[in-house]
Amino acid sequence: MDIVAYRDYCLSKPGVTEDTPFGPDVLVMKVMNKMFALFDIEKFESVNLKCDPERALELRAENPGITPGYHMNKKHWNTIAFDGSVSDELIIELTDLSYDLVRKSLPKKMRDELDELH
Repeated sequence: MDIVAYRDYCLSKPGVTEDTPFGPDVLVMKVMNKMFALFDIEKFESVNLKCDPERALELRAENPGITPGYHMNKKHWNTIAFDGSVSDELIIELTDLSYDLVRKSLPKKMRDELDELH
């Protein structure tokens, strides 16, 4: 997966914006201003994604390319390597999961606004 395809995929989701709050090298994808994905723009070696804690542990045990979230809450975030050890399909599935987890945590009014964007 390349950075353009991944960025475009994230931005295709309802209510998603991009920002660089941690400096010019880290692109953060947000749904309604809450982070669900972040990655290094220059290196594009991995992405940090939010994950259910139990599923996060399972994924780490099954995939050497999935580790506790780098510089993130290790319980709720994973770092997924873009080195070929994790399939593009699984990366997309985990991106969707991260987006959905953040979306579900939003107040009902914001979720309703997202539904209108669909």
